[in-house]
Amino acid sequence: MRAIWKGSISFGLVSIGVKLYTATEERDVSFHQVRRSDGSRIRYKRVAEADGEEVTYGDIAKGYELPTGETVVLTDEDFADLPLPTARVVDVLQFVPLEQIDPIYFAKSYYLEPEKIALKPYVLLRDALDASGQAGLVKVAIRNREQLATLRVRDGVIVMETMIWPDEVREPTFGFLDEDVDIRQQERAMADSLVSSMSGDFDASEYTDGYRAALQQVIDAKIEGRELVEPEQAQPSAGQVVDLMSALRASVAAAKKGRGEVSESASSSPTESARKGTTNTPPRASAAAAKKGAAKAPAAKAPAAKAPTKQAATQASKRAAAAGTAKKPAARATAAKRPSTTKATGAKPAAKRASARKSA
Repeated sequence: MRAIWKGSISFGLVSIGVKLYTATEERDVSFHQVRRSDGSRIRYKRVAEADGEEVTYGDIAKGYELPTGETVVLTDEDFADLPLPTARVVDVLQFVPLEQIDPIYFAKSYYLEPEKIALKPYVLLRDALDASGQAGLVKVAIRNREQLATLRVRDGVIVMETMIWPDEVREPTFGFLDEDVDIRQQERAMADSLVSSMSGDFDASEYTDGYRAALQQVIDAKIEGRELVEPEQAQPSAGQVVDLMSALRASVAAAKKGRGEVSESASSSPTESARKGTTNTPPRASAAAAKKGAAKAPAAKAPAAKAPTKQAATQASKRAAAAGTAKKPAARATAAKRPSTTKATGAKPAAKRASARKSA
């Protein structure tokens, strides 16, 4: 790595000489603009708009355009006279909890390497930062622009994170923020369950740039002159979600399936099964229990199949005779309600017959 800045960290009365290195780099595939027919490079020239003449880099200055269309020209001498006390100093202002700083303020990361003569105070500041769990809030000027920044420790090295100023953060003035959205309790619970099922520890090595890899394959194929193979994985669709609850349930089930867990739909609780009118007994166990009960039923009825005793038969006959006798008066009573056509003289023979039956 090549140092892009040299200066010192001002830590109270202690000055720590450091070099600044860019901590990150973009691994994007770079291209040149070329002519389509033969691949010839396209070059740009800096030309003056007034006469079209090419201008060398040393003759270029900065211009501020006024609303009237006129331009104010600023040279390097004008910028040199501006007060910039942090041009070569990382000035520590205070130490703050890192979680209190919104990540939206962070811009770019830099490594700070100590000069050989400043190793001891550098290590002292590094260990103090690491033990406190806080970040140092600093001011620093890089490329003639003063910025806020934080100091923290990563892998034994002090890292400086440059920040944007608060007035550079745009206000999110969106119409939906004023709308009243009705969210059901079931939907909120399902969303919480989805977040819980997808939670885990962050491991940066698990994530790769799929687009860059595919683009590199296209370039390699062009070089080798071979045919390209379509990607096997289906691309995710961007269809509209019709049923929010169904989508949340499916997402939770997919997340748990990916972790090897049992989904909630597959393991219903006994209470839920009772509400649905089902039990948690497996189908095979239920069939076995039914066969077992059917096998025991004949054994329970076997004693009742024995021949009745003589005494039991006699009692059964008496009960049957009494039942038949009780039914006959009821039939006669029904017949008595009908209009009688028998003469008065015929009443005695009927009474004698009834007395004979009773005596019998």
